[in-house]
Amino acid sequence: MATSLHSLNSTLFKSLASSSNKSSSSLSPSPVFRLNPTSTAFIFKPLTSSSSAIIIRASASSSKSGESHTRETFHGLCFVLKDNIDTDQIIPAEYGTLIPSIPEDREKLGSFALNGLPKFYGERFVVPGEMKSKYSVIIGGDNFGCGSSREHAPVCLGAAGAKAVVAESYARIFFRNCVATGEIFPLESEVRICDECKTGDVVTVEHKEDGSSLLINHTTRKEYKLKPLGDAGPVIDAGGIFAYARKAGMIPSASSA
Repeated sequence: MATSLHSLNSTLFKSLASSSNKSSSSLSPSPVFRLNPTSTAFIFKPLTSSSSAIIIRASASSSKSGESHTRETFHGLCFVLKDNIDTDQIIPAEYGTLIPSIPEDREKLGSFALNGLPKFYGERFVVPGEMKSKYSVIIGGDNFGCGSSREHAPVCLGAAGAKAVVAESYARIFFRNCVATGEIFPLESEVRICDECKTGDVVTVEHKEDGSSLLINHTTRKEYKLKPLGDAGPVIDAGGIFAYARKAGMIPSASSA
């Protein structure tokens, strides 16, 4: 069943956010796409054959803790899908034996991302023979990520080089797997963007001051407001639930374990 981000924000990882409120002032509840205008460090990563996104990083320090953190805004090509994209289409079950923690297997997972799409889509997300996709933003319709609960689905998209999915709504388990793995940002649109964008359009996903995010289609010259990620934002920003818990001091760091 599809779910709205609004229905998840009040409960998703609520215990994590509340328990770390005092111990980690650097974990902001705001969404993860942010370009801080007061930052002193900006890094531009140009398009290459292995990475389709231009990633603009802005480093800043927390005034209370002095701890630095990074927010990102993404610019690249979009890959447009419609409704009810299930996990078998995202990553066919036959590739479930690949282990994401093994670098070689993770790379293979990326090469098979969206390999199960119906042929009428025509364009392939990852060109046969390549390991990475040239598309950095996936635009979908309603109920994105429905089907089985395999966490390989968000992992393969992240391994292929995708940075965000922008859809009308998400299957609850896919949304939670995105947050838990920290692989990809599941952003929710306020309108049906998938009917107004085409595969290959040049887009930017950026953070806005009111806490929302914005998708800008430079090809059509249209802008779309996206809903805030709420409590899920800092978890994905940290790199997943375990990385978030370590950063918040809830579990030992990898170095001290």
